[in-house]
Amino acid sequence: MINLSTTVFGQLFKNPVLPAAGPNVGTGEKTRLAAQGGAGGLVTKTVSLHPAVVPKPNMARFRKDSMINAELWSELTLDDWLTNEYNIALAAAKEFGLPLIASIGYSPEELATLGPFLQEKGINLIEFSIHHIGDESIIEAAAALRKAVSIPIIAKLSPNIGQLGRTAALLDPYVDGFACINSFGPTLSIDIEKIESPLGSDDGMGWLSGPAIKPIALQAVYEVSQATHKPVIGIGGIATGKDVIEFMMAGASLVGLCTAAILQGPYVYGTIAEQAAQWLEEHGYSDINEIKGLFTQKMKNKPAPSTSDTLCMVVNVDKCKACGRCEIVCQYDALTAKPKEKAFIDPVHCAVCGLCRTVCPFDAIELVVG
Repeated sequence: MINLSTTVFGQLFKNPVLPAAGPNVGTGEKTRLAAQGGAGGLVTKTVSLHPAVVPKPNMARFRKDSMINAELWSELTLDDWLTNEYNIALAAAKEFGLPLIASIGYSPEELATLGPFLQEKGINLIEFSIHHIGDESIIEAAAALRKAVSIPIIAKLSPNIGQLGRTAALLDPYVDGFACINSFGPTLSIDIEKIESPLGSDDGMGWLSGPAIKPIALQAVYEVSQATHKPVIGIGGIATGKDVIEFMMAGASLVGLCTAAILQGPYVYGTIAEQAAQWLEEHGYSDINEIKGLFTQKMKNKPAPSTSDTLCMVVNVDKCKACGRCEIVCQYDALTAKPKEKAFIDPVHCAVCGLCRTVCPFDAIELVVG
């Protein structure tokens, strides 16, 4: 039996897969559905003192599994949340035995006002987003919320501020952990038949989320986990159990997902957790916590990048299925993959760029010291 539970921020999470704040948890009932769908902990949509006025339409699928959106914080009033939505979310958290994180924003004044309300409601943790505040207000916002509440607080970092490790180090004295990243942007998508954006924002622009931003998010988690010893929630492009493993190897303690839940429904949380458990079992692990930071640890002992001529790519003929994909992508004319014949790499022309290894669907190309 694989143990997926983990204790973070002094709270026991049944598994590391949480909702990320967004439309997927835009009401108390949607938060309850996330719990029912197998989430290991709960998060509610970002709330501010005033409800958001969002353009319409404000969400569109991008490619197969990503999204571009002009979404904002909750369109519901603070009173709606305090008198109804949080009550439903808290009841769900109690029913399923899950911690509840409430997301709020944005200014120091707003955070200082909102925080005590949430603590009094019995919320376990508070996440505050820096998505819509200027760089100069980030520290002030964290300090204001820290002064206002005694429960743990999590700073949700936005990718557009850059140097997230530096920002995390500056925020470290005021917070108990971090979440990164928020959606990436602004970005633009154009329907070339209609010559228009699918979004109703003034400029047609929106924010990108889903697997399209995963490499950005993964790097952010790795960077932030190096800058602080406090827990990091990895968010951005998580859609499979293997994504969970990858983020945790990079230093995440928990992960959050929004786009996958919107496109696939609330049961995706449990599905992804089960996929992660299956990967762990197949690779000889018994506990999700065993893999945390493995990539970080390995990188600390990695030798300097090599340009040595002793490195070369070779084809494992036992694995090669003669599909020919490697020959198509080789930019150095080093690969030969004739129909129904095993691929061959000419070491004289091979630049050891590594692209062929990553496109081979059968893991048949290996990097070796020759």
